[in-house]
Amino acid sequence: MFKFKFLLWAFAQLLQRKINSNPNCARYVQGKRLSFQIRTASGIGRHYVIENGVVRSFAGLTNNAQFTLSFVNATKGFEILSARDAQPAFLRGVGSKDLIIGGDFLEVLWFQGLTAFLQPQKVISAYDLTAY
Repeated sequence: MFKFKFLLWAFAQLLQRKINSNPNCARYVQGKRLSFQIRTASGIGRHYVIENGVVRSFAGLTNNAQFTLSFVNATKGFEILSARDAQPAFLRGVGSKDLIIGGDFLEVLWFQGLTAFLQPQKVISAYDLTAY
């Protein structure tokens, strides 16, 4: 459970660092206001507010989140959120019901666009180009 809680705290720090260092990410969040939370079914979690290009996170849950990502438990939450293949892991979690998404689905899609900035950029090698 500690790893899950730490990951949720660090998530806001990573997002803010990316917003500060990547002009495309800063443009993506410009003018956006979003409140969301990531939690377990038992109620462990954090809520986040993105506003004016700043990400803030708070221990505990809120009643006014625009969407909620709810994991069956902290172990599954950590596993899915820290997976190298983030998007497929997210989809597998939804399919297996280890992850339940509630709230405004359009905001979830926007959020997934934001988290894409955290993914390492794929470097195309000369070998990759021979496939074309």
